[in-house]
Amino acid sequence: MVPGMLRAAFPGSFDPPTFGHLNVVERAASIFDELLIVVAVNRQKSYTFSPEERIILMQELVRPWPNASVALCDTLVVDFLKKREIRVLVRGVRGVTDFSYEFDLSMMNRGLNPDIETIFMTTDPKYFVLRSSAIKELASFGGDVSTMVPPQVAAALKERLGG
Repeated sequence: MVPGMLRAAFPGSFDPPTFGHLNVVERAASIFDELLIVVAVNRQKSYTFSPEERIILMQELVRPWPNASVALCDTLVVDFLKKREIRVLVRGVRGVTDFSYEFDLSMMNRGLNPDIETIFMTTDPKYFVLRSSAIKELASFGGDVSTMVPPQVAAALKERLGG
């Protein structure tokens, strides 16, 4: 780590990665010197794609941003960030429901590690309705998800979910 570099992390399940996620990556990468996209594993959640598949997809998708990289986290995010000396956590929010959930999570994270600052980044309005669960459901019925996810994600969804 270079002293004085402003580093941040953008954690999420990215199951699947959406244009909304990439919008946050693009905007955060323009603000921070280094952005770590953290593919999180939540033991309470079932996923369409394995952690390795999500890592591969995200690595491919963030190539346009040279200051962005991808890592896997299967521990508490605050512990993961502390080990990497990252103090800023970026969270994308689409609306009041997201904000409420993310606010509660940020308070818990702050209680676990008061050195971690959470920055909320509102989504670009055109990505307001993108929810991974709805995208997966649409894809499972053979619906067109090309306006919601990059082509390689659409292909992976079609292969995995049929439709």
